[in-house]
Amino acid sequence: MLIRRLKQNSDDFDVQLKRLLNREDDQRRVTTVVSNIVADVRHRGDQAVLEYTQRFDQRVLNSIRDITIDHDALQKKLREYESAAQWKQSIFALKQAAERIQDYHQRQSLLAWSYVDSHGNELGQRITPLDRAALYVPGGKASYPSSVLMNSIPARVAGVPHLTMTVPAPQGELNPLVLAAAAICEVDIVYTMGGAQAVAALAYGTESIQAVDKIVGPGNQYVAEAKRQVFGQVGIDMIAGPSEILVVCDGKTPVEWIVWDLLSQAEHDEAAQSILLCPNVSFINEVEKEIERVLKTSTRAEIIRKSLADFGALIEVQSLDSAMEVINQIAPEHLELSFDEPEKFLPNIRHAGAIFLGRHTPEAFGDYCAGPNHVLPTSGTARFASPLGVPDFQKRTSLIRCSVEGAKHLASIALPLAEVEGLEAHAKSAQCRS
Repeated sequence: MLIRRLKQNSDDFDVQLKRLLNREDDQRRVTTVVSNIVADVRHRGDQAVLEYTQRFDQRVLNSIRDITIDHDALQKKLREYESAAQWKQSIFALKQAAERIQDYHQRQSLLAWSYVDSHGNELGQRITPLDRAALYVPGGKASYPSSVLMNSIPARVAGVPHLTMTVPAPQGELNPLVLAAAAICEVDIVYTMGGAQAVAALAYGTESIQAVDKIVGPGNQYVAEAKRQVFGQVGIDMIAGPSEILVVCDGKTPVEWIVWDLLSQAEHDEAAQSILLCPNVSFINEVEKEIERVLKTSTRAEIIRKSLADFGALIEVQSLDSAMEVINQIAPEHLELSFDEPEKFLPNIRHAGAIFLGRHTPEAFGDYCAGPNHVLPTSGTARFASPLGVPDFQKRTSLIRCSVEGAKHLASIALPLAEVEGLEAHAKSAQCRS
């Protein structure tokens, strides 16, 4: 089976959809492995980091300096890449994307405010950036310079003064554009390491690696579990799962466009998910045929086939209106509404990480350069989570200043509440001001 077919009007549709969305893995084993690595890095610091990096990335390392690239070295590499003909166009595109991403995120910042109540008390909110943030950038099967932009630009817009980046370098190999993106975003220091050991080192610090306040960015299941385990010691953005796309089409968009949109997620890795909702069964049939045709020459056909077989689906819905119900059940990371006047349906969509409106708005634009962040809630977490943004790197602090009259008024409220709760010192503290 290339990709499963479902019908919304079938009696067991809800059961089949639940089965499609269920992602069970050997989580207990992953949790144990990660727990051991995190504990080891906390105990042995640099030495543990080096040993795990040597083992997993097949590298020979003597010290943390061997996996460190500082700000000046990054800028030097950027100048070298810019002068090399093979990278010029890509770096120009990275800079254009960075400008668009920054322009979008500059509109997101939380605002400070204050007001004075009727008793003369001044109440407000202060906004400050985190001191240090770290971005985890995937390496290995694929390298993503776009992830560097998406994770670091909102941090810089928020005013974070120090940015650390970590990226795996299997057998010492690094994508030049990942380093170019780090230089464009003025990342302060890069550690060429990945996995749970990188997350642990950034969370707890080692002799050579300074701990940060927040770790953001996607990674494999070991990275995700490590972020889960260190949360509380540091902040994290989210527990990211495999990439997903849900395309809703009326059957009037060119078949080839829809196929490439579906495959744009399936090609990420074998666990990615691509789903089409359409009321036109003839169109669905054409999509299935076109997928088979393009896979014959695709450079990532093996990955795509497994992704589609295990997690993909072509779903015949009764109408575009009824498709909205399925959207909210799935709560997709990426949602494409490939039909005319999609904005009319927006009031009915409650759960989605990012929504791409109209036939000419593929998810691929969002991955690279549209402007909004591509770090999005996955695995149904769009029900309660939001895209990465500037507020993720800012803290809200409450401000309270009481006038003499205001203190007396608040004391009259606080005193009986403290007495009800049996907290004598609270009550006396309020009473002193009455």
